[in-house]
Amino acid sequence: MNINSIVKDQYREKCLRDLCHAPLTALTDVTDEQAAALRSAFGVTTVGELGELKLVKTVQAIKLLAAEEMETQKEVAEDALIDDSVEMTFPASDPPAVTSSVTRIEVAPDMVQASTDHQNAAAIEAHNEEVLGEPALQHSQVRKEEEHKH
Repeated sequence: MNINSIVKDQYREKCLRDLCHAPLTALTDVTDEQAAALRSAFGVTTVGELGELKLVKTVQAIKLLAAEEMETQKEVAEDALIDDSVEMTFPASDPPAVTSSVTRIEVAPDMVQASTDHQNAAAIEAHNEEVLGEPALQHSQVRKEEEHKH
């Protein structure tokens, strides 16, 4: 890291020991107002004091350890469920899916009419005919026409 990129011009030629004793405003991103707020909140006035602040060290430790933390059992289970779902949706045994990341459907699945493929379809249609006086669905009308032919 080039230390000159994070300090203001008048501190660029200073050694690191001198920067530790420099005011917080020596840092390029710290304004006078921010330095005053840090002084008021934590009693720090120099770069070194800020670096030694227990809160800063604690936050740095949390950040460092978080990068090495293992997944929780819940996260592992959720990942496994997602992986299983994806595998069921896009099976790895399908070569086009593996090579192109797209599952190719060779033959379109048979489509069912949702209005007739329902356990209560007949009752619903009977109710519709009773209320409307005629079949509400086209398939019902076709069925009646076929019945009259015979």
